Amino acid sequence: MTAGLTELSGMELGRPGDGLAGAAPRPRVLVVDDDPRNLLALSEVLQDVAEIVTASSGTEALRFLLKEQFAVILLDVLMPGIDGYETAKLVRMREQSRDIPIIFLTAINKEDAHLMRGYDSGAVDFVFKPFDPTILRSKVQIFVSLFEKTREIERNAEREQVLLHEALRAQTEKLRTDQALREAEERQALLLRSLPLAVYQVEAGAGAPSFIAGDIESLTGFSPEAFAEDARLWLGRIHPDDRDGGTGAAGEAFKPGEYRWQHRDGSYRVFVDQRVPVSGRDGIHVGTLRDITEQRRLQDQLLQSQKLDAIGKLTGGIAHDFNNLLASVLSGIGLLERRSELDERGRKVLGMMRHAAQQGAHLVNRMLTFSRRQNLQPEVIRIEAVAQALDGLLAPVLGGLVTLSWELEAALWPAFVDGGELELALMNLVINARDAMPTGGTVTITCVNRHLPVDRGDLKAGDYVVLSVADTGTGIPPELLERVLEPFFTTKDAGKGTGLGLSSVLGFAQQSGGTLLTSSVVGAGTVMEVWLPRCAEIAPSLISDAISEPELAVTAGQTILLVDDAVGLRDLTQMHLSDAGYAVTCAASGTEALELIRGGADRFDVIVTDYAMPNMSGLDLITAARAQRPLWPAVIISGYADLEDVARRPSDVPLLAKPFTRAALLQAVRNVAVQRSTH
Repeated sequence: MTAGLTELSGMELGRPGDGLAGAAPRPRVLVVDDDPRNLLALSEVLQDVAEIVTASSGTEALRFLLKEQFAVILLDVLMPGIDGYETAKLVRMREQSRDIPIIFLTAINKEDAHLMRGYDSGAVDFVFKPFDPTILRSKVQIFVSLFEKTREIERNAEREQVLLHEALRAQTEKLRTDQALREAEERQALLLRSLPLAVYQVEAGAGAPSFIAGDIESLTGFSPEAFAEDARLWLGRIHPDDRDGGTGAAGEAFKPGEYRWQHRDGSYRVFVDQRVPVSGRDGIHVGTLRDITEQRRLQDQLLQSQKLDAIGKLTGGIAHDFNNLLASVLSGIGLLERRSELDERGRKVLGMMRHAAQQGAHLVNRMLTFSRRQNLQPEVIRIEAVAQALDGLLAPVLGGLVTLSWELEAALWPAFVDGGELELALMNLVINARDAMPTGGTVTITCVNRHLPVDRGDLKAGDYVVLSVADTGTGIPPELLERVLEPFFTTKDAGKGTGLGLSSVLGFAQQSGGTLLTSSVVGAGTVMEVWLPRCAEIAPSLISDAISEPELAVTAGQTILLVDDAVGLRDLTQMHLSDAGYAVTCAASGTEALELIRGGADRFDVIVTDYAMPNMSGLDLITAARAQRPLWPAVIISGYADLEDVARRPSDVPLLAKPFTRAALLQAVRNVAVQRSTH
């Protein structure tokens, strides 16, 4: 654990803080390491950046965090007792320390698994030993500067609060002034009316404020006189969850703070209520009411965007690895069926295994749909056929209390969408409708043609097929309706919903060129509309299920270069190709494949390569190979690939998504081989 540290203390480093006189105490940096030599060396390197506090164990570090504030924590990974990962998790669990940045120090744990575990534990960065002291100081300096800036903002906020209180006290004094100050008061009132702000006075025992300045009518929809005439108007329109019972001491019939208030138009506005007592007048308070609805909306949008981005990236990584596993399982099942003579029981077991693996593939597709990163496989879909397929499946799911009704317009237009995902989306909507009717009711699925003359929100002008799922259930309150499409938000009881169903439907619809629209009336029911673009004409399928195995065969003697870093899947794919009559040469990486190509490019007729591989992607491999032999026939296979990167592939290189069928693999190889022979 001491590698590279003994030389740190002797190096000359700059003092970025020299010459700056500050009244505020120096920021503290907590250094945690079980080796005293490391603690000494790090203290020497960082002493000019901040005040260094050292701890020799995770337990001692946690005790320091209970008493002091730190700008950043430098935490060794391997320590006796509580290691760095566990210490970081405990730090994140505590309210007073969960926002402190953590930099892990390690000399050996450089594998991706350890890095992911560190970031999952709460780390913001890793520093590997031996490390450059200048880089270490720079990283620590960044967090120290952020900490100082945060403290400066907090001090400024305190000063602003003091200024606001002073302004309120000045306002109370102006209320007692002589008629000679009326002109100044009017100018101040005009200024307040130009802001989303209102000033009020409230007396002991009063149930409502008396507004004395600002534009309360634009904030609430009611005039100041309306509140004077109806003392219960203000308290009655505060959101029930924010009302706090509606009782209190003098001046607290409604309490200060942040709460939701129902505007005259029925919507809820978010107000910040701040007040101070009037000096010398017992029971009298003066306060300000500020509308921060738009600020909260923008904050929620930012949080939502960040959450979706993070989940989308995580989903992509999981999908790639999981699809590799599923491809191996399904390929193995196919080989067993062709190479082994099984009795009825054996075939049944293999069928169950295939069904389970296919369900796993559908689950991955659902995750990718939610994050809008799925490689959909659109085809021409007749809605009538979907209705026939789903009608028998949905009846057992709905139970005896719920009736399912289909209303299909005559001569429905076809839609060009992924059929499996459309069925899954409709099932999601129907199950949600069922859950909204615990005592029974009717679910009505309506399908109609719609023409949109002009753009409307996410929808472009044009023709659409609209599938609506309506229930006669409890309905969704207006304040929750706009949130039901958010990931992980659910109106169901705890443990009965993941919050991914509607967001997945929205992701599928938007990725297909449409959208999902919602409407609801409390006590009457909810309607969910899936808008899908019309398909102008019937397009032939890219791969026909009617192609027979002999048609997939090729001229004897063709050789395939198969490249995949997943050993099991590579071996199974090789068996599929060999059984079809191909000669197959395998490579475990793009680098190994290039070596084989340099040894004789003419030996290989077709390249079949995985997309995501270490050091060199499948697309990079094809580009390098075609530099030696232009238009070399190639196929890319992938469990998940970034859509923007895949879009850069040559137009004559097809993408085969994992898990794939044997027929799809052979058809893709045959297509590129035939295409090459025609040039």
